[in-house]
Amino acid sequence: MAPSRSLLSRPAFLARKPVVSVIRLQGQITNSARGLDDPSMGPAIDRAFAKRPVAVALQINSPGGSPVQSSLIAARIRRLADEKGIPVLAFCEDVAASGGYWLATAADEIFVDPGSLIGSIGVINAGFGLQGTLEKIGAERRVHTAGRSKSFLDPFRPEKPEDVERLDRWLTQLHQVFIDHVKSRRGSRLKDDPDLFTGEIWIGRHAVEVGLADGVAHLHPEMKARFGDKVRFRRFGPKKGLLNRFGARIVSDAMAEIDDRLAFGRFGL
Repeated sequence: MAPSRSLLSRPAFLARKPVVSVIRLQGQITNSARGLDDPSMGPAIDRAFAKRPVAVALQINSPGGSPVQSSLIAARIRRLADEKGIPVLAFCEDVAASGGYWLATAADEIFVDPGSLIGSIGVINAGFGLQGTLEKIGAERRVHTAGRSKSFLDPFRPEKPEDVERLDRWLTQLHQVFIDHVKSRRGSRLKDDPDLFTGEIWIGRHAVEVGLADGVAHLHPEMKARFGDKVRFRRFGPKKGLLNRFGARIVSDAMAEIDDRLAFGRFGL
């Protein structure tokens, strides 16, 4: 009796080539669609895991931003990786700092370029003090609140010690959330370095030495070394709407570019 079709080996030229899904996480992490956020990235991440690739690679180039959106994006990646049993590898480019590093910790392994800026495990709040500005132009500010804590750090009024104390408390709490997350993901790979969670930046191999990364490698050669020269790459990112593609949001995109430049500028990029 002839062997069943299911038992016949597939010819070499028809053999399924391994596929790696590549998710690009580029730019500032924001709570709006102008940058990286979970609503805009979520569908792309879902699609990247849907076809059961041999691995998912994260291409990260981000100076950080919203801690909550960083957490939501990373949690989505981890949830899908665990549900489907797919390994995730992060490849950091110019910078994966603050929230950008949070995204990297969604991976099972983190790789860097020798010049990558990694870390900045801290929380920052910045603003301006504009008290006296309105008086100079003959304007009067009128603020009415119900609740003694409602008006907070008004830039047109002098800082109040109690407001600064409250802000410091919030930042400390957020910082601890970040620290706990990194420890839970990196575990024993982290070295006992007193500067690890101070907001310090590490470059390339130094990030590997302190345990923030696992090695120096680039995406394509690393994936080929693991899955063979015939590995294929499928790239995933947020879909742009019809109006976006025809330039209807030029001003919005320009503002997003300015925001990105300012954020990357903190790291000399």
